[in-house]
Amino acid sequence: MLVKVYAAAVHGISAIKVTIEVNCSKGIQFLLVGLADAAVRESHERIISALQVCNYKIPRNRIVINMAPADIRKEGASYDLPLAIGILAATEQIDSSRLEKFMIMGELSLDGSLKPVRGVLPIAIQAKADGFEGIILPRENAKEAAVVNDFKVYGVDSLKEVIEFIDGKKDLEPVCMNIREEFHNQQQFFEYDFSEVRGQENVKRALEVAAAGGHNLLMIGPPGSGKSMLAKRLPSILPPFSMEESLETTKIHSVAGKLGSSTSLMVQRPFRSPHHTISNVAMVGGGSSPQPGEISLAHNGVLFLDELPEFNRNVLEVMRQPLEDRMINVSRARFTVDYPAGFMLIASMNPCPCGYYNHPDRPCLCAPGTVQKYMNRISGPLLDRIDLHIEIVPVPFEKISERRPSEQSIAVRERVVRARAIQEERFRDHKGIYCNAQMSTKLLHKYATPDADGLARLKTAMERLNLSARAYDRILKVSRTIADLAGAENIETAHIAEAINYRNLDRETWGM
Repeated sequence: MLVKVYAAAVHGISAIKVTIEVNCSKGIQFLLVGLADAAVRESHERIISALQVCNYKIPRNRIVINMAPADIRKEGASYDLPLAIGILAATEQIDSSRLEKFMIMGELSLDGSLKPVRGVLPIAIQAKADGFEGIILPRENAKEAAVVNDFKVYGVDSLKEVIEFIDGKKDLEPVCMNIREEFHNQQQFFEYDFSEVRGQENVKRALEVAAAGGHNLLMIGPPGSGKSMLAKRLPSILPPFSMEESLETTKIHSVAGKLGSSTSLMVQRPFRSPHHTISNVAMVGGGSSPQPGEISLAHNGVLFLDELPEFNRNVLEVMRQPLEDRMINVSRARFTVDYPAGFMLIASMNPCPCGYYNHPDRPCLCAPGTVQKYMNRISGPLLDRIDLHIEIVPVPFEKISERRPSEQSIAVRERVVRARAIQEERFRDHKGIYCNAQMSTKLLHKYATPDADGLARLKTAMERLNLSARAYDRILKVSRTIADLAGAENIETAHIAEAINYRNLDRETWGM
């Protein structure tokens, strides 16, 4: 008897329907075709053990299983459950009339219980798009799949439970989630808050400007000056997720297996902080079994690179294209996948190997020329994509011991949201442009042209401070953001002056 069971394969952050065709005939043989990897082929042993525990007969027939489309690679143990159901239906041990209504995914244990799988959200979205009535999944994945509206999601604990449901012997209650309520209730809770930071008002201001315009930022300062502490608090002042951004980010983390069993929807912007020993593949994604890298896991959030010069230079260079295009294309001999990579890059570094160049109290012990050599570990093209460079000095004791509370993140966030609303209206007719940091040269001339006094101030600064030519566009973009924060329609001289202060590394005398 020939039956069809439906599952899905994850490709990038999307899913493709997989039709599992099971044919049972006379003979003694088990054949599995359709470009299945080792984990899928090993499912035969897990299925036999699970069926025995559930008191079902082990088929003594010739069973041929085809997983179509045959040119799409099937990976992982998530096909165990549909394969087991297909074998039972093909040997007429269960009713096959309801199989066409559901997509089925799940990994089997030897005792017939189900283990969670990856990529459930894109699979559920694809199942709904393909017209299925519902999806049957391990219970631990049910909340994640229930994010999809108007779609039945059945969470089950064991193979036996699925069999009884398919046979009509047992009814299952679909998992229901009030996604909008959960989405809005959890958006205001952050582990870290700006009010916990004493002093560093100029750096807080730079982070506010970066958040308001979507700008990349580099902090340079000695050890213990608060660089990491400040970076960790940046997500608390970024604009709240829109539902579309939340779904897209959740899909990426679902495919990577980074969602917890209690998480159904990501409601806060991600903050990723990889170690400086990270490899190229771990940063950009890919591998023999394609997975999103750190730059994709930071999509719609923050990628924090602590001790930037310590990263492998090749790792830093592969980020140049994603920083511009907000997308990473991973091409290999057997596959090509696209992963979103629209992140804010926040980096920190010591000013020199010993860490105390320009320190107000401690002398720098580095040899002449060492500071410039240390800075040269970061290429000019990468620095060119970082809009703000801010120097940090240690906080004096008087500030650290101060009991007066600092401004809370929620107050800063309100200003950032107002500035982003101005930019959203400004770029409403420009597809793919959402904030000032993404402005092209054409848009820069249209929306970020300073007045005569501001232009004169910029010219003077570039001449006196020996600013490089690449600093010009960056200063204008940051000036436009500062003007938006102030609610000003035009860029004023004060806005230009503040933006110039955020280009420390462009000064030719820096590090000399």
